[in-house]
Amino acid sequence: MGFRNFLEQLDEYGELKRIRKEVSTEYEIAGIIDALGEKPVFFEKVKESSIPVVGGLVSSKDLIARALNIKKEQLLHKLSNAIGNPVRPDVVNKGECQEIVEKDVDLTKLPIMRYTEKDGGKYIASAICIIKDPELGRNTCFHRLMLLDKNRFVARIVEERGTDTALKKSDGELDIAICIGNSTAVLLAASTSLPKGVDEMGMANALEKTELVKCKTIDVEVPKDCEIVLEGRITKERTSEGPFLDLTGIVDRVRQQPVIEINCITHRENPIYQTILAGRNEHKFLMGMPREPTIFNEVNKVCECKDVYITPGGCSWLHAVVQIRKQNPEDGKKAIEAAFKGHSSLKHCIVVDDDINIYDPNDVEWAIATRFQADKDAVILPKQRGSSLDPSGDLTAGKKAATCKMGLDATIPFKETGKGFKKEEYRRVDLNRFL
Repeated sequence: MGFRNFLEQLDEYGELKRIRKEVSTEYEIAGIIDALGEKPVFFEKVKESSIPVVGGLVSSKDLIARALNIKKEQLLHKLSNAIGNPVRPDVVNKGECQEIVEKDVDLTKLPIMRYTEKDGGKYIASAICIIKDPELGRNTCFHRLMLLDKNRFVARIVEERGTDTALKKSDGELDIAICIGNSTAVLLAASTSLPKGVDEMGMANALEKTELVKCKTIDVEVPKDCEIVLEGRITKERTSEGPFLDLTGIVDRVRQQPVIEINCITHRENPIYQTILAGRNEHKFLMGMPREPTIFNEVNKVCECKDVYITPGGCSWLHAVVQIRKQNPEDGKKAIEAAFKGHSSLKHCIVVDDDINIYDPNDVEWAIATRFQADKDAVILPKQRGSSLDPSGDLTAGKKAATCKMGLDATIPFKETGKGFKKEEYRRVDLNRFL
C-alpha cells in the first residue's frame, strides 16, 4: 500500500506513536526515534519547519510485509519474483507529488536533520535518487545528502555504481530527482542491486502498482504519490562530504564528492517528511534484505536453496547465512561461490543444511561447531572486491574497496547423516497431563 495508506493503517490500529510537543531537527528527533526502538512515530510539530516528520516505518520485516499486504514468510519469494519479473510502470499526466510547485528553492525550510554530534552537517538519509543513464536508461538508488545551503547538497556517490558510471558517460553532470516520503515498495526497489539496464521502478511496480509522473524541469520520472521531489543537477563541482554514520554504525570518513544544485521543489499539499536512522534497523533492513533474494536466486542456479538471511550482526551487509537442501557433495562450496556472486559486497558466508534455523545464531554456531572442518570446508578468497563499509578492508582512496572473503561450508558431509550430525529430540509430552 502507499506511504499515506500505510500511515493511516498504523494510526487506525494505534501503532503510530504521535509526538505532539515541539521537537528539533538538531539531534532531538533522532534521539526520540532511537529511544522508542524505531517504532513508527509521527512528529506533529517541528521547531525548524512547518512539515511534520515520520520515522520507523520499515524498522522490521513484519512492518515491511504488512506494507506490501503479505505475510513475513512470503517476503523472500515476493522480492525474488519482483526482481526476476519487473513490470514496466505507467507514466501518467498528474501526480500528487506535484500539487505544489516551488521555483524559489529554499531547502532550509525542509526538516532536514542532524542525527549525531559527529555529523558533518544536516543530512537527508531517506531519499531515493533517480537519474537517467544515457545508455541504460532510468536508475534508482539511495544517496545520502549533506545540506550545503539553500539550494545545494553534496552527495555520497559510491564509485562504480549506477550513478557514478552514468556520470562518467555524461561528462560529469547529470539531472537528478530526489524523492522523499515513498512507499515501501519503492524503497525496497531503490535498495536492490539489479542487473545493468533493469529499471528499479519496474521492480517496485511488480511489488505493487507504482505509477510515475514526469518532473517539471528535468527529463526524469518519479513516483507520482511520493511526498516531496527535489529536481536538480549533479555538477562537476566537488566538496567535502561527511563525516556521517554508515551501515556499520561507525562514523564514515570525509571524501570529496559531487555537489547537487536544486532548481525546483514539488510536493503534496501538507507533505510529510520521512526519515530513517543511519546504522540502525531501518537502514539495515533497506540495505540488507533486498540482497537476500539476489543471493537466493544465484544459489538456486547451482543447488536447491531454501532460505537466506543477511545477519544484523554482520551489519546487515557483510555476512549471510544460506540454507540449502544438500543433494551433491559439492553443493555447499557451490552455494558459497554463488552467494558471493549474488551479493558482491558480501564478506563472509555460512552455508547450512535445511534442519538449521538460520535466524537463530546459536543454531548456526552449532552447525559450525559440529559439521565444519577448517582444512576441508573453508573457502578463502584473498584480494577480492569488497565493500567501502568494511573498515578493515583496503580502502585506498580512488580505488574500489578490496577485502579477503571467506565461506564456511557447515553442512553435513555427504552421505554421513548418522550419529554425531543430528540433534536427538526428546519425546514430546502434553504438560496438561502432569501440571
